[in-house]
Amino acid sequence: MEADDPAAIARKLAELKVEHRDLDLAIERLTADVSADELSIKRLKKRKLWLKDCIARLESALIPDQPA
Repeated sequence: MEADDPAAIARKLAELKVEHRDLDLAIERLTADVSADELSIKRLKKRKLWLKDCIARLESALIPDQPA
């Protein structure tokens, strides 16, 4: 992915947001299931946090630098 290409960054950002939303739904379903594996839920939550960090970095990359 080209670091200076706003279109590529926006596409990647959209992909990550979809994955983040999907993980949120999966975590919700698993926590409602009493027989769910706690380790799996923790791994999904960790992945979700990692995605959130990636999304924040990409969003900040889309903001143009302001001169001081």
